[in-house]
Amino acid sequence: MTRSDPAILKYLYEEQGPRAKRITLIATALSALLVIALLVQIILRFYKTGQLDRQYWFFFARGTTWSFLARGILGTIESSVLSGVVAFALGFVFMLGRLSKSRIVRGISVSLIEFTRGVPTLLFIYFFFLGLPALGVKMSALLKIALPVALSASGVVAEVLRGGVNAVPNGQREAALSLGLSDWKTFVKIIFPQGFKYVIPALISEVVIVVKDTTFAYIVSFPDLMQNSKVLISNYDAMLSVYLLVAVIYILINYLLNKLSAFVAQNNGRKIGYGRNGNRTEAR
Repeated sequence: MTRSDPAILKYLYEEQGPRAKRITLIATALSALLVIALLVQIILRFYKTGQLDRQYWFFFARGTTWSFLARGILGTIESSVLSGVVAFALGFVFMLGRLSKSRIVRGISVSLIEFTRGVPTLLFIYFFFLGLPALGVKMSALLKIALPVALSASGVVAEVLRGGVNAVPNGQREAALSLGLSDWKTFVKIIFPQGFKYVIPALISEVVIVVKDTTFAYIVSFPDLMQNSKVLISNYDAMLSVYLLVAVIYILINYLLNKLSAFVAQNNGRKIGYGRNGNRTEAR
């Protein structure tokens, strides 16, 4: 469902009357004024404390600064992509176990899913950074950040995939079995492709969380955006200006990911479609 589905929206929202529209307009205007006033106060505070002085901003005019930040962005993308791929692979395996007919396999899968969802990402990172080397296991800085982040996200991915699979009408499975397909072929060729299409937007939204979790890469000294920003701060003693810029970069990255998620959801909404009675109908 997306905002472009009027047949669904009419069941969720009532059209505002003249009085409600006026109240909404006044509330929006007051909120905008409050935000502007807050921003002005912040800027004045920065000015009074000298945070707007040239010494904290001049290095952004250098090409070397931006190339250094660009390498950090590439490191963030590298760790995020690797984490996302591993998280999807683990999540798929956990999802298969959760759907298994064996109680033992189901129990193990549920335990692993709840464990990965319940343990903070930072603890996984410290285990890979401090625990595994103590056991004699050596790995690169990239793996020390990508694997724990992937492990932390895998449980959520498993539940998202399971939700998509469960959303596929049972008639699809019955029709495939009646044609002589095995349970596994029915799942791989019929059920999972449809369920995966339903949850693509949710998976993209999970990527946003993965990107934010990779900011812990400074713990393992992996040169991502956050680690490189710390180097700039130590070189120029400009914590506020650097962190403001890095925050804007992360906001832009996550904003683009959210827009991609909304685009995919809208595209799926057009392909699936909704009838006048609100029932879902597959487009042909």
